[in-house]
Amino acid sequence: MSKAKTVSWSDVRAKRPADPVAVATHVARMETEERAYRLREIREEQGVTQKELADRLSLTQPTISALESGSLDRSGLATVKAYVEALGGTVEVTATFGNRRLVLSSPA
Repeated sequence: MSKAKTVSWSDVRAKRPADPVAVATHVARMETEERAYRLREIREEQGVTQKELADRLSLTQPTISALESGSLDRSGLATVKAYVEALGGTVEVTATFGNRRLVLSSPA
């Protein structure tokens, strides 16, 4: 009976290196989904349903569902701002240029 050959992780990775573009795309998607999930958590902590929030904002429940499912980047800033403010939060918009940051909109 032959003994199974052990291969180190570094040898496996050397034969199949990670694609940095694919990794960056995946990380960005996961970060977007996490932000959307956090919004949902806050809404649920306040005992507000998607339908109730949609009614407050004159939107549809599917629109709220889409926001909470990770489509924040495809939503208009006004919609995201209204969502956050309806739950008592504030939104700050900041532009970043290298190491310079410019606050475009901050809470009143």
